[in-house]
Amino acid sequence: MGLDRATGAIRHHSFRELPSLLNREDLLIVNDTRVLPARLFAKVTGGAGAAAPRDLEVEVLLLRQEPAHPSERVWSALARPAKALRPGASLQFTDPSYRGRVLGMGERGVRHVAFAAAGAEAPAFEAWLTRVGHVPLPPYIDRPDEPEDRERYQTIFAREPGSVAAPTAALHFTDETLVALRERGVEIAFVTLHVGSGTFRPVAAEHPEGHALDPEPYRIPPETVAALRKSRALGGRVVAVGTTCVRALESWARDGEPGEGAWRDTGLFIFPPFEFRVVSGMVTNFHLPRSSLLMLVCALAGLDRVLHAYEVAIAEGYRFYSYGDAMFVI
Repeated sequence: MGLDRATGAIRHHSFRELPSLLNREDLLIVNDTRVLPARLFAKVTGGAGAAAPRDLEVEVLLLRQEPAHPSERVWSALARPAKALRPGASLQFTDPSYRGRVLGMGERGVRHVAFAAAGAEAPAFEAWLTRVGHVPLPPYIDRPDEPEDRERYQTIFAREPGSVAAPTAALHFTDETLVALRERGVEIAFVTLHVGSGTFRPVAAEHPEGHALDPEPYRIPPETVAALRKSRALGGRVVAVGTTCVRALESWARDGEPGEGAWRDTGLFIFPPFEFRVVSGMVTNFHLPRSSLLMLVCALAGLDRVLHAYEVAIAEGYRFYSYGDAMFVI
């Protein structure tokens, strides 16, 4: 679906037509994050206290590696059942090359887990995680992950490991699309924003101002900064692929355009009204009600126009969510 944010006009396309909807001066920006096999299964082998029985099986979802612990490999994580992971609890995995130890508890049920190699011959942590971890499929996909999901739940741009969810707007792109974009003369640039589980958390507050997004790390590489400046000089449009790209670019603008390539954390929550300083268009999927993602789209295209477009999408049989259809807002 194409939605003109200026007029509210709606048009219907096949995704392979996207290159023809862009101009030579436009800049398309995608998120090159890669989904980690961040879902682990373990046994609590001790130290959990009276709240959890010994040898209780738990599911652990890694959220992000904590930079505040340079001497240890410490990850923020969620657990099910959460009561099993009390400070001092030890975690034993099916591959004993690494063990976990719960250091403390954070907000919204987050635990801080330190991972330690069992010996000098233990593989690199990333290799171990690839071996024992599972793909954290979205919660509304009600089935166990399969081996094929390790690549199926990745975009063709994925190269920087760190996310627990795919930037799904980019799942629509194929090699053929990229060839057509290049033939059209449209430049493609990259940002990295590692997506956390908060992307699935609904906005429960009565007013959006009362909702907070979990911080996520992002960076804008030097070559993307140069491409942005070139596009501005040519009068082209900056089209972000997905809400993660929008948040990274608008955070970068508000952070004073920090040192090129520097990592920053962003908790930027975009909802109407919002002044966009970089992005003038986006490719996105159709999102759940009361989600921060839908509110971002409304901030760009207008609440009434987006809600009308969603009514049309339902009537026309568009598919929603991660593996659904795309909307092009320009």
